[in-house]
Amino acid sequence: MQNTSRFIATSLITLTIFTSKPILNAHNHNGDPLVFKPVLADLKLLQAANVPVLYKDEETGVGYAVLNSAAENKLSDLAHANGRCGNFEALSEMPRDLATVREHFQALNTFHKRNQVISFSQVADLEARPEIESALEQLSADKIRGGVEFLSSFPTRYNRGSNPNSHINPFMDRLAEIAKQANYPITIETISHKSTPQKSIKLTIQGATRPSEVVVLGGHLDSISGFMGMGGKAPGADDNASGSSALVEALRVLTLQPQPERTIEFYWYAGEESGLLGSAEIAQAAKAQNKDIIAVLQLDMTMFPGDGELKIASMSDFTSRWLRDYLVAANNTYFHATVQEDQCGYGCSDHASWYRQGFPTLFPTESKFDSSFKDLHTPKDVISPIMSFEHAKLFSKIALTMAMDLGNSEQRQPY
Repeated sequence: MQNTSRFIATSLITLTIFTSKPILNAHNHNGDPLVFKPVLADLKLLQAANVPVLYKDEETGVGYAVLNSAAENKLSDLAHANGRCGNFEALSEMPRDLATVREHFQALNTFHKRNQVISFSQVADLEARPEIESALEQLSADKIRGGVEFLSSFPTRYNRGSNPNSHINPFMDRLAEIAKQANYPITIETISHKSTPQKSIKLTIQGATRPSEVVVLGGHLDSISGFMGMGGKAPGADDNASGSSALVEALRVLTLQPQPERTIEFYWYAGEESGLLGSAEIAQAAKAQNKDIIAVLQLDMTMFPGDGELKIASMSDFTSRWLRDYLVAANNTYFHATVQEDQCGYGCSDHASWYRQGFPTLFPTESKFDSSFKDLHTPKDVISPIMSFEHAKLFSKIALTMAMDLGNSEQRQPY
C-alpha cells in the first residue's frame, strides 16, 4: 500500500506530464498558485478531455483524477459543449492512498448494483389521494416566475465570487414568509462549508410521528458564467433559479397541508457548479450520522421544454430504479406528462453526492440532455419567450407529491 505522500506525489507527477508544466511551481493566468482538486468524474468525459485517470470503474462509468485549473477547464468546456454541467464531484480532501480510492469505488459499485434490482411495482401501487390532487391544483406558474425573476436579478450567484452570499439572506426572508403559513414549526438555517465560502440553505419540517425518517428535496442555488466564473454576469435563470423556485412553490403549498408524518428537508445547495461542493458535504454528513433517508429528489433546470411542453427526462444513471418507477407511477396517477429516460454521466447534478453515499435518488429534468437549454452558464441564461413556467410547475408537482405521498406513508426502498 502506498503511503500518503507517495500517492499524492504520483498524482502530481501524472499531472505534470499532462500539462507539460512544473506543477509545484505552476501558476494560473492571474499568477496565483494552481490548486489541485481530487475528483470523481464521468469516465467518458475524462477520457475525451485526455485527463489522466488514476483509477476507474468501467461498470459505473466513473473515474478518479486530480485536476489542476487547466484540466478542470478542459473537462468543464467539454461537458458544457455537450449540454452538461461539470460532471464531477470534488472530494473534500486528497485520498490517503490508492486503497482509499478503491474503497470509494467498491462502495459505489455495490450500491449501484443493488439499486437497479428493485422496482417500485414490486413495492406498492400508487393510488390517487384527493388531498394530493387538491394540493396540486394550488400550485402557481406565476409564483415560480416571480421566484426566477428574483433570483436571476442578482448579477451572479457564483460560489467563489466577491460576494458569494449576497442572495442568501434575501432568499431566506422569502422562505420565512412562506413558513409563517404553517401551523407547525419550521426551521430555516444556513450551512457553512469547508470547500466553498458560499452557504447552503436548509429548511426542515419535522415529521409528526416518524421524524427520524427523512424525505430530501433539493436543488442548487448557485450560478456560473464561463469557466471559474470569469464569463461576466451569471443570471442563471434556468440553471438553476428555475429548479430552486419550483422547490419554493412546492414548499408554499406544502405548508398549507397538515404536518407530514415523516420529516421533509429542503436544501438549496451551494457550489454545485464547482463540483457539487455543498451537497457533497451535506450528504457525507448524513451518511456519518446514519440518517434514515427515504428518498432524495434533485431539481436542476426545469423551465426549458426542449423536447416539447410537459415532456421531461428522468436520468437513469446514478439514480434509483425504485424512485424512477415511482415517478412513472406518480405521473400516471397525477401529472399525465411524458417521462423519457436519459443519462447525463456522473456528477451532472447534486443527486450524485447523495447516491455515492448510498441514498436513493431521483433526478427529473426539463428535457433530454441533447435538447436542453444551450445558453446555460452564460449571461444569456435569462427569462425569455422560449421558457415555460407551466413546464417548470410540473417539477413543483413532483416535489409536492413526494412530500405528501412518501412523507405520509411507510414506503421505502427495500434492500
